[in-house]
Amino acid sequence: MTTFVDRVELHVAAGNGGHGCASVHREKFKPLGGPDGGNGGRGGDVILVVDQSVTTLLDYHHSPHRKATNGAPGAGDNRSGKDGQDLILPVPDGTVVLDKQGNVLADLVGQGTTFIAGQGGRGGLGNAALASARRKAPGFALLGEPGEARDIVMELKTVADVALVGYPSAGKSSLISVLSAAKPKIADYPFTTLVPNLGVVTAGSTVYTIADVPGLIPGASQGKGLGLEFLRHVERCSVLVHVLDTATLESDRDPVSDLDVIEAELAQYGGLDDRPRLVVLNKIDIPDGQDLADMIRPDLEARGYQVFEVSAVARTGLKELSFALAGIIGAARAAKPKEEATRIVIRPKAVDDAGFTVTLEEDGIYRVRGEKPERWVRQTDFSNDEAVGYLADRLNRLGVEEQLMKAGARTGDGVAIGSEDNAVVFDWEPTMMAGAEMLGRRGEDHRLDAPRPAAVRRRDRDAERDEVDQEFRDFKPF
Repeated sequence: MTTFVDRVELHVAAGNGGHGCASVHREKFKPLGGPDGGNGGRGGDVILVVDQSVTTLLDYHHSPHRKATNGAPGAGDNRSGKDGQDLILPVPDGTVVLDKQGNVLADLVGQGTTFIAGQGGRGGLGNAALASARRKAPGFALLGEPGEARDIVMELKTVADVALVGYPSAGKSSLISVLSAAKPKIADYPFTTLVPNLGVVTAGSTVYTIADVPGLIPGASQGKGLGLEFLRHVERCSVLVHVLDTATLESDRDPVSDLDVIEAELAQYGGLDDRPRLVVLNKIDIPDGQDLADMIRPDLEARGYQVFEVSAVARTGLKELSFALAGIIGAARAAKPKEEATRIVIRPKAVDDAGFTVTLEEDGIYRVRGEKPERWVRQTDFSNDEAVGYLADRLNRLGVEEQLMKAGARTGDGVAIGSEDNAVVFDWEPTMMAGAEMLGRRGEDHRLDAPRPAAVRRRDRDAERDEVDQEFRDFKPF
């Protein structure tokens, strides 16, 4: 059974915003007391949060579809809908978030670091919020926006100070088990380690983490063996430690050639040239291993490597190695620039930025793209003529009609607002009332000024007379 997953594809969907409510306040003798429709609630976000207690992406491997809750619709009597609940997804420290094309969206390092993977939709405004001096009783409300839905890829890059690299069965797991309290699986066959192991080492006053990366072989950087799956785990490490087997039973291998092969794979992977290297000659408890270590040590030191002879079984040479690593890590931490205070980056819009674009496509359609017009289209109930008229007014105030005229659009030309796969297309009529002629001026409700039917007048008159009679019967003189 899979117990460790360091790369998953996640399908996230934020909550939809609740629809606004179109309602008219009604009470005795006031059948049309004004608009009182409430706003819809905001849809919930999908938020990734770094949690130190989480060490794998296994949960998302089994359940790759995650959705936040929707906002509730508004109601009459100026009651706003409830906001949708945010969906919090804990991820391990060192998680990198990418889109389907491989572009990095976020690099999550540090407890509590957050990233909004899916933005919840806005709630639609009710007709009470849409009322104005010119539009006293809107007979429509805005729809809630759909929540953001997208596919993301999450990759885990282990956050450790030291990475142990080397051939399978070189003794990396044994070494991490004696340097720290980690208990990895250890056996005498290649590729025993199938997942990175992490341990904590204390050397004097320095505490650091050490990672055992699964064995590398020639071609690992191109996907051979397990290398490509786990090479990413060495990217964040401050020190690389080559663990060389001085007692290998394979006649065509020797520690120096092993080192050259691993270095070639690291160079092919890229981005690791600036990491300091140490060499550990392991298994010197075996007589032939000690002899080979004495033979190759001068050659390695001549190359500039700091060499340590150790035995994970006999536990020799470990103290010198742990303190040497502590010194290098301490120097790396001291050289690391201090984190600056959070800076607010202001990117003002260009002076000539209209907030939208109008382009003429090959098929003769004028396409309008922009955050505001596309959002307004999503919020419009096209079954309501008054809402369509309100949309036309908003687009006109934004300058869309003017830009269409400048682009050469004429009456009857096709206009599309939105992307190719999700657009509203209509024939352009610069002077049309957008279907609101039956309601008079756009956004106005003629019902407020219409005379009441005779039956309604008789009912209200009888009710008023009954109320006066009841007040007279209840009257008590002093």
